[in-house]
Amino acid sequence: MKFQNTGYYYLGFLVVTFLGFWSSYFSKFFDGTADFNQYFHFHAITAVLWVGMLIIQPILIRRKKYELHKAVGKFSYLLVPILFISVALLANNRINPELEFVGPAVWIPFKDLIIFSLGFGIAIKFKNAMPIHARGMIVAGMALIEPVMARVMFNVFDIQGLTGYLMAISVDYIILVVLIILERNEKKGRWVFPLALATFLLIHIIRIFEINPGFWESFSRWFVSLPIT
Repeated sequence: MKFQNTGYYYLGFLVVTFLGFWSSYFSKFFDGTADFNQYFHFHAITAVLWVGMLIIQPILIRRKKYELHKAVGKFSYLLVPILFISVALLANNRINPELEFVGPAVWIPFKDLIIFSLGFGIAIKFKNAMPIHARGMIVAGMALIEPVMARVMFNVFDIQGLTGYLMAISVDYIILVVLIILERNEKKGRWVFPLALATFLLIHIIRIFEINPGFWESFSRWFVSLPIT
């Protein structure tokens, strides 16, 4: 499995992203009600740039534009830290420090960074082993699926609360299980998706049951108190 068609799937995912965020973000620029601060815009721009990379990189491989693929890949060394900064700034700005427990609120954006770091870390470590590198990039891209699908459930289908959230995260598990089944006969890189599946399960258990150990609450209190926004 070379995953050379994943760019086209992410192109479709970009369309789903616009649908999911249409009522809560994009439409507001047309009806004059947009009141988002610079942190929201900063994060939106960096996230779109990342999806753009996910679209173009597999297409470049498919067309044998290897040198251009490497050049675009080097841009990720700059984009990824900026994307992390955008998530941190938005979370710091939006999370209410007066909450009785801020740990669960901080976990929502930080868990996506864990998934992202896992996938991107694998992709960079194995950048010269294409079967593993490609799988790592797919996992890194999957960090965006939950936030987008949650908006689709809430804003498009009006499925709210835990039911909407469970339906949103089920997309991640469906994709991972299908990929694991499809690559069952592969010889290289088969460990990546099972590792991602286990990681998703762990972070979602923490999220759904709002597990909030003392060290995480202390860290979260410190984080939301930082005067960075």
